[in-house]
Amino acid sequence: MSNRPLDQLEATIAARQAAGDADSSYTAKLLAGGVEKIGRKIVEEAAEVVEAAGEPGEPGREHTIAEAGDVLYHLMVLLAHRQIKLSDVESELARRFGMSGLEEKASRSK
Repeated sequence: MSNRPLDQLEATIAARQAAGDADSSYTAKLLAGGVEKIGRKIVEEAAEVVEAAGEPGEPGREHTIAEAGDVLYHLMVLLAHRQIKLSDVESELARRFGMSGLEEKASRSK
């Protein structure tokens, strides 16, 4: 197993998904709630990271890091729900390199 925290988190989420014990696992409970429940948490956490980013100084920076971790966790739960691996997202991001953001956005509307 990789030592990268995101890889370890992905493996932990997959294990909780396989176990499916929503009574003893927050992750399994989110997965059981589907896109609606996970999506609500992503929206909530995204708002919190933006709020934290507006806080001044080192405490605001640390709060932003913590909230960003929450956003990433909940996003990874949603990805697991859809059977999407981080490597799939990494491949999509790699595909976009060398393309301007405006070009990439225009390519999606075709």
